[in-house]
Amino acid sequence: MVVARDIDDFPKNDANYTSLTPLWFLERAALVHPTRPSVVHGSRRYTWQQTYHHCRRFASALSNRSIGPGNTVAVIAPNVPALYEAHFGIPMAGAVLNTVNIRLNASTIAFLLGHSSAAVVIVDQEFFSLAEEALKILSEKSKSFKPPILIVIGDENCDPKALRDALDKGAIEYEKFLESGDPEYAWKPPEDEWQSIALGYTSGTTASPKGVVLHHRGAYLMALSGALIWGMNEGAIYLWTLPMFHCNGWCYPWTLAALCGTNICLRQVTAKAVYAAISQYKVTHFCAAPVVLNSIANASPEEAILPLPHVVNVNTAGAAPPPSVIAAMSKLGFRVTHTYGLSETYGPSTVCAWKPEWETLPPEQQAKLNARQGVRYIGLEGLEVMNTKTMQPVPSDGATVGEIVMRGNLVMKGYLKNPKANEESFANGWYHSGDLAVKHPDGYIEIKDRSKDIIISGAENISSVEIENALYSHPAILEAAVVARPDEKWGESPCAFVTLKQGVDSSNEKRLAEDVIKFCRSKMPAYWVPKSIVFGPLPKTATGKTQKHLLRAKAKEMGPVGVSKL
Repeated sequence: MVVARDIDDFPKNDANYTSLTPLWFLERAALVHPTRPSVVHGSRRYTWQQTYHHCRRFASALSNRSIGPGNTVAVIAPNVPALYEAHFGIPMAGAVLNTVNIRLNASTIAFLLGHSSAAVVIVDQEFFSLAEEALKILSEKSKSFKPPILIVIGDENCDPKALRDALDKGAIEYEKFLESGDPEYAWKPPEDEWQSIALGYTSGTTASPKGVVLHHRGAYLMALSGALIWGMNEGAIYLWTLPMFHCNGWCYPWTLAALCGTNICLRQVTAKAVYAAISQYKVTHFCAAPVVLNSIANASPEEAILPLPHVVNVNTAGAAPPPSVIAAMSKLGFRVTHTYGLSETYGPSTVCAWKPEWETLPPEQQAKLNARQGVRYIGLEGLEVMNTKTMQPVPSDGATVGEIVMRGNLVMKGYLKNPKANEESFANGWYHSGDLAVKHPDGYIEIKDRSKDIIISGAENISSVEIENALYSHPAILEAAVVARPDEKWGESPCAFVTLKQGVDSSNEKRLAEDVIKFCRSKMPAYWVPKSIVFGPLPKTATGKTQKHLLRAKAKEMGPVGVSKL
């Protein structure tokens, strides 16, 4: 028997300590609400007990093939039940989950699978040819390449020919794979909560993607923080509009198990599908990038189901949402919560916490306040806007620009096989986001730009985000993105890429451009006004972020402003 000598002299033991892991949430959901719907996908409906059995089979089947600690399992799939189950089944086996962006090309996926040394690749039949091409590229590049175990996901909506083709090429059908596992498999939690649970890759727009490694402790804390910050209740009905492959769905796969809620899977996201799901399933919550909110706010009367049958809570993050989009969603009856974060912080880790005193303000002012990135999540211990040269916080004046830095349990373990990037990202004991922001007198932070997106015109810094916010308030503009264009006189000047709303007459682009420029002159300083307006669709990532590096390249190809072309 151990006798404690003082108040801090108690040893840990099996009765009073266990590593934090979100896997416990699933076990509890199956115990508390075994017959409640856990996952709904088309005609398929699973209960929490069935999902728990599926995940245990999943873990058992992996273990039977010697897949466990030290192994990575990649999943290439849209929001289908198998991807939800992967968030539990793979770490239950002790392995690490790598959710792969389905919109990447084969060469990029080949890099990811090689860099992560994926021992198993699970792929939805719709993307089997993509995975096949990626594995072919990988085998041709490496003589020591060892083909991974290949598993294909099919459902009643899949192309039977594509599924048959995958099976003929040696892939194992997902449900058959589960049948090889034990539904009563005695999974074990990680011995150390620092053990890796997931690997996700950054977009890699300027270099090779970086592998972000997350641990069980952070996933547990983020899953609970996400529920608390959003005010989610037990039994929430959640619509999967956000891709689960993006930052593990902001950790909401684990949150929904903690709340014993219901996951509504949506393979393809459209405004019509969102409204239909709200009506059919009584959806209470969904997450989406501002681009998705914009499509919902501008849906046609045939697509929209209005007024909403009940309050629907929306969590938005990704690109900074324009106040006009937040205002439009609020006007339709959606309750919008604005969050901000990165892959390196388990997804959103700051929130623009709503204050009761804002209720009396005009809607436009409310939207402007709600468009700020706000304050830290409950689970994040440190958030600052700092002068990176002095590592001192900037004054809370709403004007002095610094870099957003973070520290705490919601910061990644580090980048896989990339010591140089780790050294740079964790310099001076903080994680450096690369996002430039100000801090307001109330302590709320507001992003002004990515460091690479700031436009420097005549030695003056111009925020592309603030110009975009103004452009979004133009009645004819659906989407806008602003980048730097070379300028003969000023070095750089703003160039606006604009997508017009449906029904806007675009036959006279010159007149339209003049109208947009005139509008901007009434909204901002003269040197902020875009000198170039380009109409057309904006290139997007799989998560709805505008690919500004492509727009910068296009602006550069246009040549410097002020230079005559013969």
